[in-house]
Amino acid sequence: MVAHEFPFVWFVVAFAAYTALLFWISHLTNTRASSKAPWPVVAYGMIGASISGVTFISVPGNVWVQNFFYMPLVLGFVVGYIIIAKVLLPLYYRMGLTSIYTYLGERMGKTSEKTGSVVFFISRLLGAAVRVFVVIVVLFSFIPKSLTGENSLLAFAIVSAVFLVLLYLYTYRGAVKTLIWTDVLQTTFMLLAVVLTIFYICRDMGWNLGTMFSALGSSLNGNAGTVGYGRPFTAWFDWNWSNGTNAVKQFVSGIFVTVAMTGLDQSMMQKNLACKDLKSAQKNMYTTSIIIVLANLFFLFMGALLCVYTQRLGGFEALGITKTDEIFPAIASRYFGVGLGIFFLIGLISASYPSAGAALTSLTTSVCVDFLGDNDDRRRKVVQAWLTLLFLVLLLALQVLSSDAVINLVYKLASYTYGPLLGLFFFGILTKRRVRDRATPLVAAAAPAICLAINLLGRKYLGFDLGFSLLVVNGLLTFAGLWAFSKKEA
Repeated sequence: MVAHEFPFVWFVVAFAAYTALLFWISHLTNTRASSKAPWPVVAYGMIGASISGVTFISVPGNVWVQNFFYMPLVLGFVVGYIIIAKVLLPLYYRMGLTSIYTYLGERMGKTSEKTGSVVFFISRLLGAAVRVFVVIVVLFSFIPKSLTGENSLLAFAIVSAVFLVLLYLYTYRGAVKTLIWTDVLQTTFMLLAVVLTIFYICRDMGWNLGTMFSALGSSLNGNAGTVGYGRPFTAWFDWNWSNGTNAVKQFVSGIFVTVAMTGLDQSMMQKNLACKDLKSAQKNMYTTSIIIVLANLFFLFMGALLCVYTQRLGGFEALGITKTDEIFPAIASRYFGVGLGIFFLIGLISASYPSAGAALTSLTTSVCVDFLGDNDDRRRKVVQAWLTLLFLVLLLALQVLSSDAVINLVYKLASYTYGPLLGLFFFGILTKRRVRDRATPLVAAAAPAICLAINLLGRKYLGFDLGFSLLVVNGLLTFAGLWAFSKKEA
């Protein structure tokens, strides 16, 4: 357990070599890229797109304060994937959609379609910016302070700009099938990095598989003031109803988070629509749900190991960190050898490119199809360039303002921004009422504002936090608002 500084030259070599490999594979697959791919390949590749750098960094670190209270949310994902497979995918395939928000236009009207597209644009833009942000923060931490100088914000901006330029080039020519095959490569490296991390920590602590599970089960969370305090790091369920991590709230939220962030997300659905038929797309959903549960459990076990390892090193003060998101990067850059440190970096990049690239591609598609009505290559490249610049602005804002664990920030933002989409789609699917099209933007704006007021007042006067179940409340308010501005179909 001797600390050291990770050699900067190896950081540059690992980052450049892996990025070059991705570009090469992208070039090879693009020459034969089509719109269809085998469903097992799509399912496996979706792990990388679903997990992202946030899961790679923030989920393990969050065990320090919340134990395994994230798992009920993940179990809710499975039910959400079943709903997508049984309800949404048949609808999308039957209508032959390019942009899934076209459904809102045909069901409710053009204003509703534009509203859904705007909500998606804001949701995906903020979510993707947060996911990219955590990756760049980690990459930035590997750069020696002697190179970043006193103006760290300027250095952060330069690192961000380099990463975003590479991301732009990565998605510049890639068809959907190209992204699917590069996702497969990146999912493999990401999971390999987790396996090697677990192996290294167990070896350093002198544990075999049996003693590892025994040590984790007996290692208590000693961080006073956290929801997981006094319980084993591997405790799954929080039954305190007033906490945002309450198991029931988490499970219900997981269902609707998946429906909203996967089933109503253009980037995730365009990969499912790349399957050869509906049956294959449904198989992809079921397979993905199982793999996502196992992968997240894998990350949480790694997180528990990192927390025990951090305790042995002396805690946050000994590592010189202040946030849970810094635990994994700090240990990787100072205590892992060069070989494992390189795998950590490659795993991080592997977790970041799929989700960020998919977000940039889907945002471009949404803007071109739903707003501009023109999806030709020239227009796409211009839109993609402007979106990349907007990402840079958001990353700098997050660097100045962010304080919470990024995984929590992702779902908090989703609770406010995806709620209107949830209400819009389910109003269209579950009712036959004709909504007043021009009222849709008002309803979509009012629901998140009311949710914000409810949660702020609830925490202040009742000590009650809705947590991620805020998404459900948001969707219900949108549904109720649409009902109020609708009439029976003639």
